[in-house]
Amino acid sequence: MQYNSKVVICGVDTSKLKVLKETQKVELLKKARTGDKKAREELINGNLKLVLSVVQRFTNRGEAPDDLFQVGCIGLIKAIDNFDLTLNVRFSTYAVPMIIGEVRRYLRDNNAVRVSRSMRDTAYKAIQMKEKLTNELDREPTVEEIAKELNMKKESIVIALESIVEPVSLYEPVYSDGGDAIYVMDQISDSNTADSWMDEILLKDSIKNLSDREKNILNLRFMLGKTQTEVAKEIGISQAQVSRLEKGAIKKIKGNGAS
Repeated sequence: MQYNSKVVICGVDTSKLKVLKETQKVELLKKARTGDKKAREELINGNLKLVLSVVQRFTNRGEAPDDLFQVGCIGLIKAIDNFDLTLNVRFSTYAVPMIIGEVRRYLRDNNAVRVSRSMRDTAYKAIQMKEKLTNELDREPTVEEIAKELNMKKESIVIALESIVEPVSLYEPVYSDGGDAIYVMDQISDSNTADSWMDEILLKDSIKNLSDREKNILNLRFMLGKTQTEVAKEIGISQAQVSRLEKGAIKKIKGNGAS
């Protein structure tokens, strides 16, 4: 496998692969739903670059790129077969988690050194807490600080983090399709189902439709835990206005999720 403009994988020159527009994907998905095998095949071929962009994130795990690509294609096919056309999300936004999930299951099942589920969960909790504390403290926290917040021994945190293959920032983008980025933090739980992925995707799409002021208010209220009075003082409006904007933003999110 060559990492330049010409990427050959599974005998295919991916630089020559067709890239479909979103409207084309939708039309092919509709045809595939009716049993059109040619449309389904065209849809698969038109998304192989998407598979490639995802599996390249895992090529430092010691697995053959061709094997990872084939596994990623299985995830793509599952996404095609399960995608709900009634949902107002891009196909790639749905497909990427499916591809990642398939690759991660493959790596987990083929890993010579099996890491227990509980140890992986501890490691991911530690990574999440590290990101949280970094934002709160404006610096990287110590292992002792992370352990204290999780009410765990420092040694347990260190061992858990060393047990996973590649600890990375939760905010590292895995894939971006026209500005619609998907991050590591979206994919860290093996227990995620297609339904939970879609719930998260719908929530994110709903939040994108809010105004900057609405986003700021929700962040201050629910991420930073401030009262409506504190938020009002910080952004220079009345508490009543904060309450009205907060309720309106929540209503918009619920409305989009129900659509």
